[in-house]
Amino acid sequence: MTAGLDLSVVVPLYNEEESLPELVDQLLNALRPTGERFELVLVNDGSTDDTASVLESISGQVPELVGVLLRKNYGQTAAMAAGFDVAEGQVIVSLDGDLQNDPADIPLLLHKLREGYDLVSGWRFDRQDAELQRKLPSRLANRLIGNVTGVRLHDYGCSLKAYDRDVLSDMRLYGELHRFLPALAFIEGARITEVKVNHRARQYGTSKYGIDRTFRVLMDLLTVWFMKRFLTRPMYVFGFGGLVAIATSLVASAYLLVIKLKGEDIGNRPLLTMAVVLGLAGIQLFCFGLLGELLIRTYHESQGRPIYRIRAMLRGGRAS
Repeated sequence: MTAGLDLSVVVPLYNEEESLPELVDQLLNALRPTGERFELVLVNDGSTDDTASVLESISGQVPELVGVLLRKNYGQTAAMAAGFDVAEGQVIVSLDGDLQNDPADIPLLLHKLREGYDLVSGWRFDRQDAELQRKLPSRLANRLIGNVTGVRLHDYGCSLKAYDRDVLSDMRLYGELHRFLPALAFIEGARITEVKVNHRARQYGTSKYGIDRTFRVLMDLLTVWFMKRFLTRPMYVFGFGGLVAIATSLVASAYLLVIKLKGEDIGNRPLLTMAVVLGLAGIQLFCFGLLGELLIRTYHESQGRPIYRIRAMLRGGRAS
């Protein structure tokens, strides 16, 4: 069943007992006519309802289904990472399990991906969500993420995406980084595009997203920005800041020394405190840079992870 699979569809599930049977039916109806050799990797992320039981029941009836039961609720990023690790298809498609993404759009994403792209992101151009609670914050977030990462997409939050397997194998997910997969793929040199997809109103249950996720997303956005700019050269940011602080401290200290030699009292001057603080901060930042360089080298060398990615090689005029 898993030998030479073309496609793996990864769906994280959390309390989706009502939508799960219909979701599987829609996926099968969308994919079986295409002739793709596919599997459905459904990941139960520690649901507190009967999602696990429903998944177990359906798995005995659908040969294409692979059920993954996590021990507890780890969050959407971890559930997607588990699905990606289990998936064996050359192309991996992700979508939500709440029926708001339309499985009928999957062939459209596959067609676009096979035009030569590494990642195709869905764009919910007619989003069926509340304007103030969901759509407006999403538009602001998409613009902010695009400006910070340099990857400008209309809809970072759309879970319906298609990936070439080689791109996902270069990435590791933590925190809320599933939202930033296009940016992480761009760091690895992926070719990215987006296509318009359908979006449907929620039929069952309630949204699992709350305002508390905003802070986590912002912190992960800073992480992605740092990875994009300084992943293999942390000394450039910490070392530069440290040298600037040390240089400023030295200038201020030299000025205070000249004044002291002239007989003036410098003990109560705020500039003295600033010079000491800048000197200590500069030394710390410089040391952080050195530690960062050592950690990056350990990270790459321990995994045999190269600092470059090869898209293709030419042998005898032919690409491989």
